[in-house]
Amino acid sequence: MRRLLREAAPWLPPVALMVLIFALSSMPGDEEDHGLLYVLSRKLAHFGEYFLLLALWWHALTTRISERRALAIGLAIVVLYAITDELHQTLVSGRAGRPLDVGIDTAGALTAALLIARVRLRHEVRA
Repeated sequence: MRRLLREAAPWLPPVALMVLIFALSSMPGDEEDHGLLYVLSRKLAHFGEYFLLLALWWHALTTRISERRALAIGLAIVVLYAITDELHQTLVSGRAGRPLDVGIDTAGALTAALLIARVRLRHEVRA
């Protein structure tokens, strides 16, 4: 049982975040016109969620595969999830799937990937 928990532990955080994103995306939207600050804070949240999601997937995947492959596969998972999340929102009352949000989500994931690559590559050169 301990071994199973130890093996599952790295996978729980990215899956939990994906479940949270799905739950938040399932909430009906409102038609109210929000101000610029509200819209910017929502877009920043998109960026941050997907930045974190890439980091969590990278961490989980490195338990099984190389860091470089984990970065590429993690990025693919996160970008595909961003696309499916926006498609899902088209089915939710008061919500709309927006290509801009996929772009912001992807930018968050790419920023995390670039940061991880920079830190890890620098670490490899020094080692």
